[in-house]
Amino acid sequence: MKAVPPTILRTFRAGEFDPARLVEEKGSQVISVCLPARDEAETVGAIVETIRVALIEQVPLVDEILVVDDHSADDTARVAADAGATVLQAEDILPEYGAGHGKGETLWKSLYASRGDIIAWCDADVRDFDPMFVVGLVGPLLVRSDLVFVKGLYERPSQPGAGRGGRVTELVARPIVSLLFPHLAAIVQPLAGEYAGRREALEQVPFVEGYGVDLGLLIDMADRYGLDAMAQVDLGSRVHRNRPLDELSPQATEVLQTALRRAAPNLIGPSAVLVRPGLDPLEVDVTERPPLVDVPGYRRSSA
Repeated sequence: MKAVPPTILRTFRAGEFDPARLVEEKGSQVISVCLPARDEAETVGAIVETIRVALIEQVPLVDEILVVDDHSADDTARVAADAGATVLQAEDILPEYGAGHGKGETLWKSLYASRGDIIAWCDADVRDFDPMFVVGLVGPLLVRSDLVFVKGLYERPSQPGAGRGGRVTELVARPIVSLLFPHLAAIVQPLAGEYAGRREALEQVPFVEGYGVDLGLLIDMADRYGLDAMAQVDLGSRVHRNRPLDELSPQATEVLQTALRRAAPNLIGPSAVLVRPGLDPLEVDVTERPPLVDVPGYRRSSA
């Protein structure tokens, strides 16, 4: 069978965008930067401070820095607040849905709690955070009104030989995207934690509670809005904490579950047990939170 070339996706570079010029393009729109964080006291403060100084005080591009603390056992909340972020506890947001744990749960709650028309999400474990990460993510949305979702990509110098993708990306996400969602094969890093979107689009899709959220959002946004409404942006290089393989296998399972449940909804359930010789069995759950437009009392919908 002849290989099908991947769909062309609009790709930008963060350096194309001048923060001061973007302020002019921004107009009355509100921009929120949200950081999901769990036990990230070592890095979250520097990230918040960098955004605050460069993109609020020096150039008024960002209106809100929101850290949603996902049940941290360290000083994440205090460090983030001292650096200038608004800090909320995940269990205090939409408590009627339960305390909830996991990255996707935290993203969903940050979308609910933030006030931005444009939301940019960044991981809180980055060690060399550059304000151009945020500029690059929101830039395409500010200069192109037809875009609703922008995904980040970057080099990973902390993993020599890995290219632009991490281990879960190269061994799980990229193969399953190529097999089941080939129209998304042009996405360089489907599991990147840096992305941005318009609230009016993000509130229309569900959020997987755990690590499947990155791929789930990508698939769902493409399905609902089409690739013409999406782009990716090269953010340069990014250094973050590397996890051991035994911590990556649950993440890989969630990514696989999320993809399979979208490709064949009746194939597997939202919960599975990961069995690893020498370790205790681990329940892996990809339960989803509903689109925010379906949450009673949510009033931000512009649909």
